Amino acid sequence: MCHISQYLSAEHTQCDTLFAEAESAVSEARWEHAASLYGRFREKTEHHFQREEGVLFPAFERATGLSAGPTEVMRSEHGQMRRLLSRLDSALASRDAERFLGEAETLLTVMQQHNLKEENMLYRMAGQVLASQADAVIRKMKSVGSPA
Repeated sequence: MCHISQYLSAEHTQCDTLFAEAESAVSEARWEHAASLYGRFREKTEHHFQREEGVLFPAFERATGLSAGPTEVMRSEHGQMRRLLSRLDSALASRDAERFLGEAETLLTVMQQHNLKEENMLYRMAGQVLASQADAVIRKMKSVGSPA
């Protein structure tokens, strides 16, 4: 049995690794490689958001009756990260390393804070209130379309 926290925390780690590799490629002006890594990071990150927003958050809200609590904060932060990703898209497209790395630093800070909140609070709470449904929730999250 895989716990919700383990499953989603592993996705955070995968995204973090791709992001660091993309940053490194940009700093070395390896633009094609950077674009490939960043594209994979962006797809995996959006896929992760969709799993949370489409499966985990609604299940948590139904189980707790809380729709204006931690899931609302997480959705808001997802929106903030999506806006930063759009700015990174633009910087990468124009091969502006300085701009990309500046936006990447901001995104990294937001992601780290967000992931800590999810891993130390929301996922633990979800694991408790959804304990009897954990396997079903994970199966449903896995069924959310895969990134390319």
